[in-house]
Amino acid sequence: MKITPFIETKRLAIKLKPSAEKMVKQGHPWIFENSILKQNTDGKAGDLAIVYDNKKNNFLACGLYDPYSPIRIKLIQYKKPSQINEDWFVNRIVEAFKIRQPLLETDTNSYRLLFGENDLLPGFIADVYNKVLVIKLYSHIWFPYLNWMIPCLIEIVNCDAVVLRLSRTLQSKGATFNLHDGQVIFGDLENEVVIFKEHGVLFSANVIKGHKTGYFLDHRHNRRRVGELSYNKTVLDVFSYAGGFSVHALHGGAKKVTSLDISRQALEMAQENASLNTHEGTHDIIIADAFEGLQSLINQKKTFDIVVIDPPSFAKRENEISRAKKSYAKLAKLGAQLVNSNGILVLASCSSRIIAEDFFKISEEHILSAGRSFEVQEKTYHDIDHPVNFTEGAYLKCGYYMLD
Repeated sequence: MKITPFIETKRLAIKLKPSAEKMVKQGHPWIFENSILKQNTDGKAGDLAIVYDNKKNNFLACGLYDPYSPIRIKLIQYKKPSQINEDWFVNRIVEAFKIRQPLLETDTNSYRLLFGENDLLPGFIADVYNKVLVIKLYSHIWFPYLNWMIPCLIEIVNCDAVVLRLSRTLQSKGATFNLHDGQVIFGDLENEVVIFKEHGVLFSANVIKGHKTGYFLDHRHNRRRVGELSYNKTVLDVFSYAGGFSVHALHGGAKKVTSLDISRQALEMAQENASLNTHEGTHDIIIADAFEGLQSLINQKKTFDIVVIDPPSFAKRENEISRAKKSYAKLAKLGAQLVNSNGILVLASCSSRIIAEDFFKISEEHILSAGRSFEVQEKTYHDIDHPVNFTEGAYLKCGYYMLD
């Protein structure tokens, strides 16, 4: 199967500064441009960069060279040398698929098959929605290897169609070999909106134009948990986007669900997703900025049995951490004022730069500052299809608090 023309790659020999060498020995997948001490020749995207230690010239790791990124080498193999050939990629994909098997034994046909660095394939995401595979590339390093990888993915997933998504950065620099964002590179896609199942609940993803690969699969177990808690309850879903928590709450028997988001289009998707499933509860929407919307509900003296607050990442860069912490604090304080006695406040974060310990501490301090005492019901992290193999790979955390 030919996705790209043949792209020749070469081997580079690399030596690192001592601090970077230490990180590689600890299994960290990134080598930054300013960490490279010696490089035997110029590299192109996808060239195999072999890292040797400074003292004895022993093999340390190898990775793929990325001239377009400050993360100059993305590592894929550690400690023992290995032939990086078609078999190597097939084995990686097979190993990743094995990890996801228990999820596929549930009533679920949507999952993340490849999770970048965490599956030793940095910048390569593969999500499955029913019989459609969506691949999102975040780096040029993958173009020389697609002809090996895609047939293997098709066979393992047994999909009807493959859609390729390309990150904005990837589209703006370097060659893309006649591939473009939203291209169907295998099979026939009957509709760009694909209906899929998550623990028995139906959702839709626009795999051509949707954000990332079309949907956020990572909160699956938290959405199900909220559904389990929602029978005969009133639920507020803040930053609801396409209604993941809302739809599970309705499916779980909530009597009234309110989805709040700044995007009318997202709320229309939430309503469409709700209509894919049978439920008896009512579903209201509020188009508003989350902070203003929460304050407005407080002013109206509205309260709910369950309040879910799941914002987008507030700290994509180092210099945003302080502001992000203030935002999480404010949301915890606002949310706490909207929860009925013995109700549940669910607070989530997907900012990898805010570590779980800090997020839970901020959340708990500001629930108390709102004049509410609480009992921690549970704390959750990554679902099975989002494994974590390095510190920055851990981003998702979610706390369930029962308020007095």
